[in-house]
Amino acid sequence: MAKKQVFGSEALQQKASARKMAKVVVSTKNENGKYSYREVMIDQDNVSEFLSKNKS
Repeated sequence: MAKKQVFGSEALQQKASARKMAKVVVSTKNENGKYSYREVMIDQDNVSEFLSKNKS
């Protein structure tokens, strides 16, 4: 079944309200000496705050 497409001001309003997300990969070193990676999806505006909080 096809999805209904919206045109005009309604479509622009929906597009503007969509959140822009960023995928951040954080690495941590285990007690074995190996690295493990964790992926986090956060708002694009909060990337610098997240990185400053999670620096080791």
